Amino acid sequence: MEKEKFLRKTQNGLSLAEINNTVPIPQDAGFWRKLLAYTGPGALVAVGYMDPGNWVTSIAGGAQYGYLLLTVILISNLIAMLLQSMSAKLGIVTGMDLAQATRLRSGKKLGFILWIITELAIMATDIAEVIGSAVALNLLFNIPLLLGVIITVLDVFLLLILARFGFRKIEAIVATLIATILVIFLYEVIIAQPNIAHMFGGFVPKPEIVTDKGALFLALGIVGATVMPHNLYLHSSIVQARQYDRNNRAALKEAVKFATIDSNIQLTIAFVINCLLLILGASLFFGYSGELDTLGQLYRALSDNAIVGAIASPLLSVLFAVALLASGQNSTITGTLTGQIVMEGFIRMRMPLWARRMITRVLAIIPVIVCIIVFGDTESVVEHLLIYTQVFLSIALPFSIIPLTIFTSNEKLMGEFKNRKWVVILAWVIAAALTVLNIWLIITTFQ
Repeated sequence: MEKEKFLRKTQNGLSLAEINNTVPIPQDAGFWRKLLAYTGPGALVAVGYMDPGNWVTSIAGGAQYGYLLLTVILISNLIAMLLQSMSAKLGIVTGMDLAQATRLRSGKKLGFILWIITELAIMATDIAEVIGSAVALNLLFNIPLLLGVIITVLDVFLLLILARFGFRKIEAIVATLIATILVIFLYEVIIAQPNIAHMFGGFVPKPEIVTDKGALFLALGIVGATVMPHNLYLHSSIVQARQYDRNNRAALKEAVKFATIDSNIQLTIAFVINCLLLILGASLFFGYSGELDTLGQLYRALSDNAIVGAIASPLLSVLFAVALLASGQNSTITGTLTGQIVMEGFIRMRMPLWARRMITRVLAIIPVIVCIIVFGDTESVVEHLLIYTQVFLSIALPFSIIPLTIFTSNEKLMGEFKNRKWVVILAWVIAAALTVLNIWLIITTFQ
């Protein structure tokens, strides 16, 4: 079997050995107790679908085109649900994460190249997180952006402290931060009083999405930035933290079922948050002719009566910045775990978590610091760096989606858990579409 072949070729076949098989599952429990035990990995995965890099695009989409692009967010989320369920299934059934499975098929040299590509994608995600956190600190406490970027290095120690309390505690903290983001934007949308009929109408596909070049560009941007390659590696690993029987067919089937439910619930929450961002843009800024292309401009607009009317309040701005900071801290945790997964999976190299985090964060802040020193300590300069981080994510995406589709459709590797025929067809259509889309986004970005 492919799994056994891999385990013979490596000294440690466990993905994230320090958390693998550590979370107990009640044996004779009902549906809800078991679901609660399996709940957690989905929250860490959902973080990637609501990171600071998506915020400006979603709000700008609402500001420019009202509720038109809500249907694009819906389609993007359904794609994410399918891919993440495939990723979880791969990890549970084979006992390998996506990086390990890819290395098994690719060999040492190609595995090293794929590791470099994936590391660049993780670094790009980390840069977006650094910028989001630094901007939030600047908005909340008036801390200069350069100093804010340097301060983000300190979250290395935050993660080390959290790790001492066990993986279940990390999952709970991430879920709490997600809930904070959800509550804040739900409150702000309720205050904004959106047009309910138009809002629900936005989930119905309309020809303007394709015929209007500006709307099409934003729509493609939303889809292209939704599926994060590092999430596919992350999910295939952290689902293995649960203590299910690795050699029992019924136990594997149950684990796949509950992991998929957990993932779909958490991605639904991410979907709601992304919708709230677009609805906020549509209800407050639709028709506004000024610039809203940075997080700082959005922050100030929420307290400007001339822009959002009587509901303008410093409280709305502060809550927006708090949600931004929560989003940045969430990404800190998932970025570190993914970095460890791909390093161990592709090149079979282990490193202490603190060293891994410190190296990743230092590499991430260098481009931001250079950008600030060369072009100035302004939010527009720093935040436009976010655009170029998406390029690396776009490059890495095919190298994760295509192997995932191949592996989960392989009967020798997956046995009876292989993808059904309709899933195989749909997955290849998605892989092809996202690959073409991301190539187009790369070309457009540099043009």
